[in-house]
Amino acid sequence: MDNIVIETLDAPQAIGTYSQGIKSGNLVFTSGQIPLNPETGELINGDFKSEISQVLTNLNAVLKSGGSSLKQAVKLTVFLTDLSYFPQVNEVFKEFFSENPPARSAVEVSALPMNAKIEIEAVGSVE
Repeated sequence: MDNIVIETLDAPQAIGTYSQGIKSGNLVFTSGQIPLNPETGELINGDFKSEISQVLTNLNAVLKSGGSSLKQAVKLTVFLTDLSYFPQVNEVFKEFFSENPPARSAVEVSALPMNAKIEIEAVGSVE
């Protein structure tokens, strides 16, 4: 089975030695996304719910480029610099995943790239 590198201009470009995502068989694995605006490369800061929305929008772009989408996400891993943000994560997730939400883990970490407060990675299925 060949792995296919996913590249899209609709999500932030990789800021290191990694791919935005990899399609392997009928699954798409994304790299972690932080709240970067893909057009400017700048970190969205301030309103945490907007930061979460940007991360999910970025993830959706990578998943779509691999033939999947957030609606087909089977697993998300959420990294937060402070678990007290978790209620806001749930509020935004209710908007993005109104039906059949994916499995999810959330962990607190000491720091994230570019001093972001949140990073999320996803696994999506391809039909």
